[in-house]
Amino acid sequence: MNNYFTKTEKIRFKHVDYAGIVFYPRFLEMLNDLVEDWFEEALDRPFSKIHETNGIPTVDLKVQFKKAARLGEVLTKKLWVIKLGGASVNCGFRFEDEQGNTCLEGEVTLVNVAISNGRDAIKAEPFNEEMKKKLSLFII
Repeated sequence: MNNYFTKTEKIRFKHVDYAGIVFYPRFLEMLNDLVEDWFEEALDRPFSKIHETNGIPTVDLKVQFKKAARLGEVLTKKLWVIKLGGASVNCGFRFEDEQGNTCLEGEVTLVNVAISNGRDAIKAEPFNEEMKKKLSLFII
């Protein structure tokens, strides 16, 4: 089953600059929120649990800003898996306005890491088979 993970988000005053359009760092925060929601809601791995012993940092990010998003608009945010590696997952993402026009699109690569007890060392760690199976449901 190939799925997008999809969420909607209303553009609020906190997202926009003086011109009333989304200030680009807010788009990246929205992307991070989408990833965090995906792990919690679809993969059953909330960050609150992951971060007890592991992490899932972004190691590569490519973004194209296609169209301004304005205060009051509702965006549909989509995320999917392009490639699943041993410890990494490369995802595509797209944010669309209410007419289906792309405002933002790109790719993000996340790596599963183990964090030492003293939190002083981080090392890539392969996804377990259960997580690979869950992630593979989103390959498009």
